[in-house]
Amino acid sequence: MATIQTDLSDAAASSQQTTHSFDDSDTRADDMRDQLDAWVEDLAGLTDEAQASEQFQQWLEVQSKFHDYSARNTLLIQLQCPNATKVAGYNTWQAEFDRHVQQGENAIWIWAPIITNKCPECGNSPSYHANTGCAYDEIDPDDWSRGLVGFRPTSVFDISQTEGEPLPDLETEACGDADGLVEDLLAATDAIGVDATIVASDEWSHGSARGVCERRSPTTTNPVVEVVDRENRADLASTLIHEFAHATMHFEREPGEEKSRLEIEAEAVAYIVSRHFGLDPDNSAFYLATWDEDAPATVRDRLDRISSTAADLIDAVEG
Repeated sequence: MATIQTDLSDAAASSQQTTHSFDDSDTRADDMRDQLDAWVEDLAGLTDEAQASEQFQQWLEVQSKFHDYSARNTLLIQLQCPNATKVAGYNTWQAEFDRHVQQGENAIWIWAPIITNKCPECGNSPSYHANTGCAYDEIDPDDWSRGLVGFRPTSVFDISQTEGEPLPDLETEACGDADGLVEDLLAATDAIGVDATIVASDEWSHGSARGVCERRSPTTTNPVVEVVDRENRADLASTLIHEFAHATMHFEREPGEEKSRLEIEAEAVAYIVSRHFGLDPDNSAFYLATWDEDAPATVRDRLDRISSTAADLIDAVEG
């Protein structure tokens, strides 16, 4: 992991270690726009590199082995294990991931589909079909097409309930010297038009998310941003910027807008603003890579929107 992280960081390291200022009032607007646009292009290039990296391909392979769960099963998982992040069956953990469920762990129960031969008339499996009174007999049950005939309870376990070989991970935390940036961001909330709170980790109620931007009610005036507290102040600042970008661009969401596009925009803004204030947010490239294979193209297509939002946030914090 360290080698890949270094490779990605080298691309922009020379311009990320100090804050940037635009002091010449005659050229400030043009200089700032040119610099922010250049950083957008840097991020698109880094994301291309991240998607092509061996580390990302290994991560993709592992992720492909986890099932996508229905809304009903997702709710069941959250009700039984609120902090669950990755779940799989007992045998799947062993066979696919070389991990083992720890002794004494309680199973998480969900509904598993039953796929078997299905009667074209009554929609039941052969055994149930025989007891329903259905008269269909045109095709032998052994030749019926397979399909969904019902659901059965099945058990899964979260990764936190297992031990064994670690899964490939993508480091997505920003780093660097935040130097009071968290406090400056919180001081700018009135100018940005957002209500923001840093929540202690033991009081955090949003699972594995590091930050959220929500509308608490239809009559809420400002977006409500919450981020979970952590020792890494650079990453805390970057998360605040990410959520502030959501508040600025996405509080009134366009109908049908894909979540991946919203995340790409917000993280691109966080990358730019973080770089402006001297942080090292190159791991944003991995974050974007996980959201959409077309992330680099989306970053470039929305350059003006991303750059202008970043400029507004920088002005609000510096003002």
